[in-house]
Amino acid sequence: MKTVLIIGAGQFGTHIAKRMEELRCEVMVVDNNEEAINQIMPYVTDAKIGDGTNEEFLRMLGVNDYDVCFVTLGRHFQTSLETTSLLSELGAKKVISRATNDVQMKFLLRNGADEVVYPEKQTAVRIATKYAYDSILDYFHLDNDIYIYEVKAPKDWFGRTLAQIDIRKKYKINILSIKRGDEAMLPSADTVIQPGDIAFVLGELRDIQKGFKL
Repeated sequence: MKTVLIIGAGQFGTHIAKRMEELRCEVMVVDNNEEAINQIMPYVTDAKIGDGTNEEFLRMLGVNDYDVCFVTLGRHFQTSLETTSLLSELGAKKVISRATNDVQMKFLLRNGADEVVYPEKQTAVRIATKYAYDSILDYFHLDNDIYIYEVKAPKDWFGRTLAQIDIRKKYKINILSIKRGDEAMLPSADTVIQPGDIAFVLGELRDIQKGFKL
């Protein structure tokens, strides 16, 4: 069970807090807005009214005892930057901060953030990618240029086995699973693709684009 400190009880911080509580983490939420704390209190392990830029307050919380600290004050960048820096100086094990633009991201990383999340940009990129092509249902960015794409099986795959399609050899793309109706399967070389099949494929972005003509 992980212990989590979330500084900022706005919408983004609240979504993280509730989900991590559902995942059986111990969640402490901090915000200087009493109403926000009262609203989130029933959904988390504990919540306190306080200022994330106050060093003594953060010391009192024992920030180095938490497995991860989230700073979700994206709309108040100066406060977010100060809080991120203080958490790092006080020995927080991992600091994840929210940014709303590329400049903020750079400053946060330079001032103590171990990782920066940029939800507006990430959501926009995901939606744009999903709706740019009818064949794309969803995608997940793993690391660097490696992605998992959920795609509709192309018509020229229908009635052919994965061995015949041989997309791994041609494009260096791995087919992780096939979803047929409501059931998912781990395919073999003999799996025959049928109309309506959904493929989960792993590879570098340029290879996936080439293999699926995106």
